[in-house]
Amino acid sequence: MITVGQTLPAGLLTEFVEVEGNGCSVGPNQFEVSELVKDKTIVIFGLPGAFTPTCSAKHLPGYISQIEAFKAKGVDEVWCFAVNDAFVMHAWGVQQGASGKVRMMADGSAAYTQALGLTLDLTTRHMGVRCQRFAMIVKNGVVSQVAVEAAGQFEVSSAEAILNLL
Repeated sequence: MITVGQTLPAGLLTEFVEVEGNGCSVGPNQFEVSELVKDKTIVIFGLPGAFTPTCSAKHLPGYISQIEAFKAKGVDEVWCFAVNDAFVMHAWGVQQGASGKVRMMADGSAAYTQALGLTLDLTTRHMGVRCQRFAMIVKNGVVSQVAVEAAGQFEVSSAEAILNLL
């Protein structure tokens, strides 16, 4: 599992881009994580899946509502991360009002989740391999804080908990 002081692993994430520009076409675009985090402070929070109960009622809405507080504490970007495809992450972000606030980053094959060591096996619940609920603060690609929830919990990865760590 990724720990404080480690550099994020190399890998690709996908994001649905609504407006063509800056070398990105409309639709799903792949991004190299190491390029996205360079010279930035990023809060990344991961969750089991888009449109799931706790994720939709508490986790994502907390970060959306607190985006100005994160920016005031020097955070350049906040990412929502899940093992879903870019289309699903985008639709969920639109439904939740995340556009322009929280980047909806997709790890459709769970490859990046595996590289982080944060997989959650929900195959017995017919959901496949997912991501554990977590949040981390990343400064110039290096993890400065990481909080992984115990199974079935939602405490240490909330927006409020991470704001208190900044």
